[in-house]
Amino acid sequence: MPPIVKLPLEGVRVLDLSRVLAGPYATMVLGDLGADVIKVERPETGDDTRHWGPPFAGGEAAYFLSVNRNKRSITVDLKSEEGLERVRSLATGADVLIENMNPGTLERLGLGYEHLKKENPGLVYCSITGFGPGPDEDRPGYDFLIQARAGIMGITGFPDPEGHLTKVGVAVADIVCGLYAANAILAALHRRSVTGEGARVEVPLFESTLSWLANRAQEYLVSGVDTGRLGNAHPTIVPYQTFDAADKPIALAVGNDAQFRKLCEVLGREELADDERYATNPARVENRRELVAELQKEFSRRTAEEWISEIRVAGVPCGPVNSLADVFADPHVTGSDILQTVEHPAAGPLKMLASPLLVDGERPPVRRPPPTLGQHTDAAAWEAG
Repeated sequence: MPPIVKLPLEGVRVLDLSRVLAGPYATMVLGDLGADVIKVERPETGDDTRHWGPPFAGGEAAYFLSVNRNKRSITVDLKSEEGLERVRSLATGADVLIENMNPGTLERLGLGYEHLKKENPGLVYCSITGFGPGPDEDRPGYDFLIQARAGIMGITGFPDPEGHLTKVGVAVADIVCGLYAANAILAALHRRSVTGEGARVEVPLFESTLSWLANRAQEYLVSGVDTGRLGNAHPTIVPYQTFDAADKPIALAVGNDAQFRKLCEVLGREELADDERYATNPARVENRRELVAELQKEFSRRTAEEWISEIRVAGVPCGPVNSLADVFADPHVTGSDILQTVEHPAAGPLKMLASPLLVDGERPPVRRPPPTLGQHTDAAAWEAG
């Protein structure tokens, strides 16, 4: 289906030499916004994520399908001079090149920024690395290890006595890095539109993940106190966590004192809002354990649906704790166009999540299904459409 509106990156050509997740996520964002993305893959094997399954659809791994919509795929052997020459030629006509190979690899192949900008001075060249400049700048980065080293595991999960640590359920280091990379590329393209000059940008996984610590990092830097793992609770807002209703958990997000008073009215416990131990958020944080115990007594008396409906009417943020099955049956998900079905050359009709962005009120469609390996190798490199 053609775009309903003109997408902001139509006419921008992206040469994607990245693989796995961070780089492909960045180029998917650019493709969603209208860029023409050519994904360069190894002959025969392609991107590693093509083999990360099951599940598969038409022989294509769901993992690969999740981050490679709106792209074309060509296979190129970078160990051959012919392959290197093809990439150089493509780079000459590209607006953006993105790569996440080991530091120094493309420079040795004559495909580094300093080589390519001689023929294409307006090129925006983005490198995704494991670590930024510093003692570990040559180390590769992997999401699981980055989550561990950057402190994400140290603040994720419940403070059980066995000290079980857990990662976030998706590869957040890669995804956040990919979003930063897309953001940096867009900024460089904007500068180029003003100055005509290209740029080389580097986006490290480790530093991207450190930035994701947000308030938890600043709280430690201010106080020197590591609050560690709090389960589903918030370190500085109370009550802001899950509670067990009679049948299943609910998520409650009380953001201010007025909302807390409304919650207490719904629960029939107005006296809690007048108690000096709970009347203000700092006081509630100090007396978290006692307050949570009182609230939990009330929530256990009725079902999740009953509580959610009443608390929402009162204007207090509250919602269900969904499984993936629940998510894709959620009326807001099924009632929007975030889920789209595209025709895939191997998998047939393929249901996919589309871009979360809206452009002039319209969601960019999935213009191209994720490509099969080398599907566009024999086509002209930058043909229209």
